[in-house]
Amino acid sequence: MDTMTTTTVTVRYFAAARAAAGTEAEKVQLPTGSTVAAALDALRAQHGPEFAVVLARCSFLLDEVAVRDQAVPLGPDAVLDVLPPFAGG
Repeated sequence: MDTMTTTTVTVRYFAAARAAAGTEAEKVQLPTGSTVAAALDALRAQHGPEFAVVLARCSFLLDEVAVRDQAVPLGPDAVLDVLPPFAGG
């Protein structure tokens, strides 16, 4: 991808999401203006159906702010944290 028309997103995984992805973190290149939903679609395609099941239960932080609307655009050098539900209290 041309770096002038792409943005790099750092995706960090925690707990079950880390196990499902098989990595602690990775960088994903997406077209500039992509949304959180587009990043999640790319991750599902890359990691497969078992990962998609885990991802469906996760919540997300974008640059340390909780994201509820996946239509939020990704800024340059965004950091997306993937957080599965945590047990305990």
